[in-house]
Amino acid sequence: MIKKRYLMYISQNYSYAILRPLQAVIRAQGGEVCWFLEGNEVNSAFLKADEQRLFSIDAVNSWKPDAVFVPGNVVPNFIPGIKVAVFHGFNAGKINRKGREDHFEIRDCFDLYCTQGPNTTQRFEALAAQHKYFVVKETGWPMLDPLFMPVVDNPYIVPSDTRKTLLMCSTFSQKLSCAPHLLTLMSRLAAKGNWRILVQFHPKMPSEIVNQYKGIVSDNLTFVETDNVIPLLQAADVMLCDTSSILNIFLLLKKPVVTFRNRTNAAYLLNVETQDQVESTIEHALTCPLKLMASIEAFCQQMHPYNDGKSSERVLAATNALIDNPDRERVRKPYNLIRMLKLRRKLGYWKLKCWR
Repeated sequence: MIKKRYLMYISQNYSYAILRPLQAVIRAQGGEVCWFLEGNEVNSAFLKADEQRLFSIDAVNSWKPDAVFVPGNVVPNFIPGIKVAVFHGFNAGKINRKGREDHFEIRDCFDLYCTQGPNTTQRFEALAAQHKYFVVKETGWPMLDPLFMPVVDNPYIVPSDTRKTLLMCSTFSQKLSCAPHLLTLMSRLAAKGNWRILVQFHPKMPSEIVNQYKGIVSDNLTFVETDNVIPLLQAADVMLCDTSSILNIFLLLKKPVVTFRNRTNAAYLLNVETQDQVESTIEHALTCPLKLMASIEAFCQQMHPYNDGKSSERVLAATNALIDNPDRERVRKPYNLIRMLKLRRKLGYWKLKCWR
């Protein structure tokens, strides 16, 4: 039997953690995996010794993957393989420049969307009926497979420190980020020492803000830069966030989240509008109030009901079903000329081959 080939197409460091559980399942089933790193925002140093990298589009085309997994928004149509969207996060309700929810923006790139739960599956199924050239399969999210398994020797857990752990996360968007507004508060909370504080930001966070938070690091506050946030999430008791989709992952651990100026007004969040409310709301969250926890449970069932650690297996099964079905496309994907020209320029690739 000929082994199937799968390309991991990434452009951000957080994509390693999203795709590695899927890589493990592929390897266990006898498939081959290679990685392609697009652009300069992804660090090749995070590749492991046993992970093979393809350095050019020509190399990708020569290798001829059967499928391409993408935890991002776009992928070239001038490389082979069915294109599978596995998403870089949960729907955080962000509105793009076109006035639409960015999570559901169709960019004419994918053959298969592997959705995370009912509240996104239904929307994508409606879009599939409209566009007719892609398939939707609810699988759960590969990145979360390790979330439901204990991390051995978690570096962010200090058994000798019995204080509660606060994890602060923030998106990079200037309009949505809590980081610029809470620097003084976080410095004061660290000085009080009531909690262990971990701080982790989106990789696109402006460097001046990152440096400001690195400037308040102390015995009580640690700034973390990592390509794998799951150990961080498992180590924390409560999260302080804004509108970043990482808060949704944290909620799946059935832990409370305090948000700063979140726009959803959701019952499963404890939202505040001013700095003065943050500390007392964190203290309230740590009591795990029953009404809040019930709202979190209901939300998780809609967002990602899978806690069996087998989402990667479902993604691979859906992908293989599409690879093995020669009549998979009812309609051919659009040529997507403008977007593909931008990708060609970014990648420096001008050969005319187009796999669509």
